[in-house]
Amino acid sequence: MRSDIYQAAADAVRLLKKNSLTVATAESCTGGLVAAYITAVPGASEIFEQGIVSYSRRIKNKALGVSLKTLETHGAVSRETALEMAAGARLKAGADIGISVTGAAGPDPSEGHPPGLVYIAADTSAGGRVKKLNISYQSREQVRETAAAEALRLLIKTTEEVKK
Repeated sequence: MRSDIYQAAADAVRLLKKNSLTVATAESCTGGLVAAYITAVPGASEIFEQGIVSYSRRIKNKALGVSLKTLETHGAVSRETALEMAAGARLKAGADIGISVTGAAGPDPSEGHPPGLVYIAADTSAGGRVKKLNISYQSREQVRETAAAEALRLLIKTTEEVKK
C-alpha cells in the first residue's frame, strides 16, 4: 500500500468523521482501490457506507443506475458516466458523498480511449463535479494508483466544501 495514498485516505476519513459525513464509492478501472484505501484506515466503518466495483456497462446500469442512453451516447469512459456513477453510489447507499472512477487503465485502449484517460467524479445533494485526468501511461498499476489518489483528493476537497 502506497503511503501517500494511504495518507490521503486517512485525511479523508478524518475530515468525514469531523463533519459527520458518509461516503460511498463506485469504481471501474481502479477495481475497488479507492474503497480499499479508505477501509484500511482505522475507524473507516463510521464513514464508509459501501463500494461498488462496476466493471461492465451492465453493472453500471443495474447497480448504479447509469442510464443506457448515457452509456450508448457517451460510453463508459466519459464525464457523463462518471457523474452518474457518483450519484448512483451516493443515492443507493444513502451516503452524503458519492465518489466514482472510470477510465482506461491500459495497456490497451478502452472504447478507443488511450490508456491513462480517467474521469473521477464527486456527487452531493448540491450536485456533482467531474475531473478529467490524462495520466501519462507507464503501467496499468500506475494508472490505477494515480486515479485512486486523485479520487481521494477530490473526496477531501468535496468534504471540505460540504456542511452538514
